[in-house]
Amino acid sequence: MFMAKRKFKIRKPSKAEKKIGLPPGTVTYMGDKEDISLHVEVIDYNADIYSLQNYKDITETFELGTDDSITWTNITGLNNVDDVKKLGAYYDIHPLILEDIVDPYQRPKIDEFDDYVFVVAKMLYYKENQLVVEHISIIMGEGYVLTFQESEYDVFDGLRKRLEAGKGRIRTQNSDYLLFCILDSIIDNYFLIMEAISEKIEFMEDQLFQDSEETSSQQIQELKREALSIRKAIFPLREVLSRLEKLDTKYVYPQTTNYFKDLYDNIVQVIETIELYREMIWGLIDMYMSTISNKMNNVMKVLTIIATIFIPLTFIAGIYGMNFDNMPELHYKYGYYVVWGVMLVILFLMILYFKRKKWL
Repeated sequence: MFMAKRKFKIRKPSKAEKKIGLPPGTVTYMGDKEDISLHVEVIDYNADIYSLQNYKDITETFELGTDDSITWTNITGLNNVDDVKKLGAYYDIHPLILEDIVDPYQRPKIDEFDDYVFVVAKMLYYKENQLVVEHISIIMGEGYVLTFQESEYDVFDGLRKRLEAGKGRIRTQNSDYLLFCILDSIIDNYFLIMEAISEKIEFMEDQLFQDSEETSSQQIQELKREALSIRKAIFPLREVLSRLEKLDTKYVYPQTTNYFKDLYDNIVQVIETIELYREMIWGLIDMYMSTISNKMNNVMKVLTIIATIFIPLTFIAGIYGMNFDNMPELHYKYGYYVVWGVMLVILFLMILYFKRKKWL
């Protein structure tokens, strides 16, 4: 006999597999958002002027800004690799940096060059009740900041409003302060994510205390995956900010160092919070298992009590169910009623005993 051949589904090569074998510095988009059209937002400002312009052609953004202004160029659509290459060629960005820019799976990092500093971070936000981890790359040089993101949604609306209104010191500071403000907006949103996770944990605790549902285990697992995704996204940022506050370059000024130290303190607080929430989620898993065990114990207790009640009744019925000729009770006129009476008395006494023991 020949065993039937099993049919295996041919797996489509992943993005990472497609990158294997390519030379270092090959700019290849590694994400899944292939249909995002290019959108470039340019904000140019100083203490006296502010302008915001949008473009669809990356070359139109070249030569924008003046010597006494700060230019923030935000590029959306990492799948437009050719445009990213053009911008890289204009700003003389290293090919390895361009490779990291279009790779959404690149972990948070920082690289320092002679004319610019490169930072990778992760934006976190909820969209349709689903946690979104978005890759963002930042290049900061003297008088300019470039940010690259996959989709148009971001967490910089408050920063844009501050720039437009000229609130605070942002319009009078250099590009290193703009880098701080961008990272500060990202980290501030982390606290909102922490609040959402906290509310989910409290909801799950209340639900488990009241009555665990069949979907509780799935909800806890989803919450666990969210916590792991958040930890993976934010944990490396602590090292990034630690290095950032110690940079000694011409485009990072001493007065901005204290702001980077504050960012470091904030990210440490976020990391400690997510670690605490991870422990609480593991506690939810233990609580769920205990609840299920208690339910099972209650069911087994009821079944055991029922079986215990019927053991003596079954014993009596078994004795008088034997087909022996010499059983005087079988010929007694009221024997049937006597047996029923004895069985009911035993049933009543056992139920009364179980109630006194608080087993019922």
